[in-house]
Amino acid sequence: MPELSSLEIVARVVLAAALGGAIGLERELREREAGLRTHLLVSVGAALFTMVSAYAWTDWHFSNRSGVVFDPTRIAAQIVSGIGFLGAGAIIRQGLSIRGLTTAATLWVVAAIGMASGVGYYEAAVVTTALVLVSLWPLRVLAYKMSVRFRPEEGRLAVELLSGASAVSVLDAVERAGADVTGLEFQDEGDRRRVDVRVRLGTERTAAELIDALTQAEDVRGARWNP
Repeated sequence: MPELSSLEIVARVVLAAALGGAIGLERELREREAGLRTHLLVSVGAALFTMVSAYAWTDWHFSNRSGVVFDPTRIAAQIVSGIGFLGAGAIIRQGLSIRGLTTAATLWVVAAIGMASGVGYYEAAVVTTALVLVSLWPLRVLAYKMSVRFRPEEGRLAVELLSGASAVSVLDAVERAGADVTGLEFQDEGDRRRVDVRVRLGTERTAAELIDALTQAEDVRGARWNP
């Protein structure tokens, strides 16, 4: 069984930290649920588990005849299932919308990058990190520009109501304007009640028309459109 030198151990752990941290920094800058430290720790932990699984048993003797079988993938394999619990914690449901799916996916990929670094697949780890960063920023911008022409406009309505007023009138006005509600949040501030409504406009509707419909609704004191 091959042994790792101290320099190789340090190099693999540092590489895992650098690659995981690069992806985590992107998430940190976008203020997502899991940021730099979380992604860095996941990558380093996966690399260490992989090295322990593959290289930490040099003083043990294994043979099929004695009934002691060595399987270097046994510990590392648990990373794949274990990271699922951490990824699930990054997924948050807010009203009718769900956030954190991309961050959960990056945690899963970062674990794979850490495993590749720990086992010595440096090229695979670096290339995967580069592809992830491209998909998180340039590809996201490109996909948005391509799809925005074919999908309805989306935005957030900030509606101010009287204190204790129901949001039913707001929802009715939004539906009458031909828009769909995809998220809803409430916040009480003194004698006012703020309702943040995530809206998807119809293809033939504009934000100005929606605001006009809302200002005529009962108990509405004001409305603002945030694309």
